[in-house]
Amino acid sequence: MSPKTSRLAAGVAAALLLSSLAACTEDTPAPAPAPAPSTTAVPEFDVRDEAAAAVLPLVPASATSLSVTDLERVRLQLGVAALTGQAPPAERARFWARAERQAPLLTPGLLRPVEERLSRDYGFTQDDVRWEARFDGPDGAGWVLSFRLGIDMAVVQRAVRDRVGILAGAEVRAEDSLVVSGAVDDGTGSWAAEPALAALVGSPADATYVERGCVEAPAGVDTAGLDGLEAWSMALQGGLATARLGERRSDAFARLRLGETWPARGTAFTDGFRDGVADPSTGRVGYRLVDPVVGASLVRDRVAPFAACAD
Repeated sequence: MSPKTSRLAAGVAAALLLSSLAACTEDTPAPAPAPAPSTTAVPEFDVRDEAAAAVLPLVPASATSLSVTDLERVRLQLGVAALTGQAPPAERARFWARAERQAPLLTPGLLRPVEERLSRDYGFTQDDVRWEARFDGPDGAGWVLSFRLGIDMAVVQRAVRDRVGILAGAEVRAEDSLVVSGAVDDGTGSWAAEPALAALVGSPADATYVERGCVEAPAGVDTAGLDGLEAWSMALQGGLATARLGERRSDAFARLRLGETWPARGTAFTDGFRDGVADPSTGRVGYRLVDPVVGASLVRDRVAPFAACAD
């Protein structure tokens, strides 16, 4: 067969294949579309989620701020990932001394004030907590402790019944290894049900702060070019800090520049955060976290130029 004849045969074969596929498409009925769900899924606690994302279904919708410290990650960062409440007291004390000097602890370790009694009488301590969170708002404050999986929650329940320290009046949710105070029972009335808030968390971090609303700028700071801000977060991880403001922020660079001139209140913003970069498409503002302890202190005090309210 000549090359010309071969090319002609190949073309005819291709045409026949396309014709056959078209016929099959015409003869085969299209699959029926999947039925739309009748109800919206209720947000639920999932122990596998990153700490700040996991706690959202427990935070009341009325809350205005949330602070989360992932102690499991902090222990990993400091090289003592296997540390638990069963470790010798001196070893646990060394960890906390280092954490206070080197880690961005947005929460202080809620069980530490009664740790000696918990260890002696109940056999668990603050070092059996995976992560902890505190929230606040007009309806009051609350908190959540997520215990390491496998701990005997009946023992924790006994400490709650005995009203030991902050555990007085708390609720044990043994199936999820949680102890909570002021948390909601139904995720539909939680922060997890609000997409604008849920989008601000989820990346692994040593500590995360989330706030509904914006930060009032000090007198003399020009915020005229800023767009409105519904909510914001700051995640502190290793040597990096990432603020999230919501997607498609045309004012991301203007907000980034506010950190250079924001008035200091004892500690300047640049004492904790430097070398900022901004991404308008994702609404993220990133910094080098030059001092984790100072950075956490600034966030707790809401020294957050990138989250300034617009004029």
